[in-house]
Formats: sequence, C-alpha cells, structure tokens
Amino acid sequence: MAEEFGTVVIGAGLAGGTVVESLRDAGYTAQIALVGADPAAPYYRPDLSKKVMIEGSDPADSALRGEDWYPAHDVSTFFGTSVPSIDREAQTVALDDGRELSYGQVILATGAVPRTFDVPGAQLGNIHTLRDAGDAVAIRSQFGDGKKVAVIGGGWIGLEVAAAAKSHGCDVTVVLHTDAPPFSSVLGQELGEYFEDLHRKNGVNFLKNADTTAFTGGSAVEAVETSAGSVPADLVVIGIGADPAIDLASSAGLSTENGVIVDEQMRTSDGNVLAIGDIANAQNTLLGERLRVEHWDNSVRQAEVAASTISGGTKSYDWQPYFYTDQFDLGMEYVGHGAPEDDVVIRGDKSSGEFIVFWHRDGTVTAAMNVNVWDYGDELRALIGKAVTADRLADEQVPVGEL
Repeated sequence: MAEEFGTVVIGAGLAGGTVVESLRDAGYTAQIALVGADPAAPYYRPDLSKKVMIEGSDPADSALRGEDWYPAHDVSTFFGTSVPSIDREAQTVALDDGRELSYGQVILATGAVPRTFDVPGAQLGNIHTLRDAGDAVAIRSQFGDGKKVAVIGGGWIGLEVAAAAKSHGCDVTVVLHTDAPPFSSVLGQELGEYFEDLHRKNGVNFLKNADTTAFTGGSAVEAVETSAGSVPADLVVIGIGADPAIDLASSAGLSTENGVIVDEQMRTSDGNVLAIGDIANAQNTLLGERLRVEHWDNSVRQAEVAASTISGGTKSYDWQPYFYTDQFDLGMEYVGHGAPEDDVVIRGDKSSGEFIVFWHRDGTVTAAMNVNVWDYGDELRALIGKAVTADRLADEQVPVGEL
C-alpha cells in the first residue's frame, strides 16, 4: 500500500529543501515527502568550495534547516533513498527500498551529475569530483603544504578548488584542454585572462592544450597523463562540467531537451509534475527564451515559483541569471545573460582589483559584474536590457544609480 502525500519532492538539495519550506510558508497544508539520495538533510552547496574547503567548516553548519524542522512542519523525509521510477498514470513514486509513495503533485529537483573521464586509471584513489559534502570533506582532507593537486577543467568549480588548495599550501596545476583562458566562453577573452592572471599571481600553474589520456599510480593516483605531458598529482579534482540528472524524467516519459522542459511556472509536459533547479530548461518570460541555469540563486527562486504554482499563486520565471564566486582576494557577482562576443566596458581600473564590468551589445547592456565593489547589485540588475552608451557606462563621474 502506497503512503499518501499531497506533494512528493524528489531531490533533497538546495532546490528540494527550499521548495518544501516555501510550500509551508505559502500555507500549503497537505502532507509532503522529501526524498534524496544524499544521506544528509538539505544544505547550502556553495559552501562546499568555500567554507568547507578553505575554512575547514563542518558541512552540517551549512544545513538549510535543523533536522527537527522537517517533522515539526509535517514533512516526511527519506534521506539516503533513491527513486528508480515514477508511474505517472498511477501517480506513484517507487523508492529503492521497495516502498511506494502516492502523490497529487511531484516536484523533480534531481540536480546535475558531474562529468568524469573514461580513461585508464580512472578508478585510482584520490580522484574526485565535487558535488556533495562527502566530496568536499574528502578533497579537503588531502590538502597540505607541498601536496601536488591537479585540477582538470577551468570552470567555476575547478578554479574555486584551485584557489582553496593553494590557500593551504598545495602545489596546484590546472589542466585545460584548449589554449583559451578560463571562463572565456562565458566572460570573454579579456575577463578570462584577468582570472587566469589572478591565479598565476597566486602561484597556480596552467597546462593548456592538454587532453587527459590516463591516470597512473599504485592504489592512489600519482600523475595525470595528458597529450601535453605528465602532471604529478597526489590529488586530482575533475571539474569539467555536469549534466542534468534527467534519467528519471526521461524514463517517466516527460519532455526533455538539455534538461526537463518546463513552462514559466515550472510545470513539465505533465501538469502534475514540476521540475526545478539544475534540471529545469525553463521558459524565462523576461528574456523570452528558454534557459537552464546551474546556480544556487536559480534553484532557490525556481523553488519559490514551484511552491507558488502548487499553492495557486502567480509567480513565474521572470528574473535575470545571477551567480557569484570567491577566489583568493577576489569576490564578484554577475547578473544578466551576456555573450562572450559582446563588447566589454570596464568601469574603474582592473589593476586595482576593484571595478565593474558591463557587457554591451547593439547599445544595450546585456550583463554586469562587480568585482570587489559592493552595494551595487540592485542598480546593476536594473541596467540589464537598458540602452546606455559605452562612454557613459565607463564614466566614473556618473553615479551607477544614474546610468
């Protein structure tokens, strides 16, 4: 006999944890089930590459809510439990322990799966991806003076790990498969070079045009073999991106393409099934196009939209993408949806480490980034989509709020 629930949330990450809380905040009174493969209650994942790796904090300190919050709010939790299938006709969810949960609505928040390498030696010890608290603790435990750390990939996770490892005295090499600077596919050449220079000045090495071909060692990794040479390594962190975890959605017959297709209110092709967070390829009403964004801000906001949808509200996906990073002494926030080929306008002096960047296309601001300059978030967000000349954007005599 299936246990009966009004809403079953599959995925107990930031998105899943937030949607449960948002449902209760919205006055939703039906029974809720929160199912997650991670044995821990939902926690704030951005802390993994920041507080956990740099400060050595306990991942439990990053929990969204204490474990007693869930029973106190009539939320049945199934942590450390995976979902092999959904029967949409019967409206039931199968758990890996044989139990079944019936639902009025189900919310998919299954996140993304880090990519790995299918090369010789991939099974050796001390080769990691970073996705959950266990990964962060395992990686952090290998840091130390003189430890050789190879980071494969130049994305946000990869360079945040590189910065954390370097802060603990490790000898860090970032392996890139092209000659392009990190982040250039998002920020463009100039800003990509700025981040690469930041890492080089802090002692991080880069090996470019290097395809990873194998890992070598005894029981644990000792080197990364690449097309550009061998990189000694006591620890390897693979940061080459992630793919949306859509197998469950696909097997349930939902529409998928670069994620799970959802409308502006997070509904899938089945009106009783919603999808949020990393897996949601959602219709953005502000930009008039579909976006799939892998970032905590998007997960939180989409969770609030899904809760509104189920509770009879009117919230929709109507905001600009946002993300941030902290690396060495650099903190930055980015808002908008620019393209690497957009014109770049710098407000301030990059060499000072404190400046604002605008991406500009056909006279219109497409994105903005503040670097070690704070309290401008709302003003920068308000400029996206506005027609402002490049000269005016760069003119520090014109207050940001008056642009």
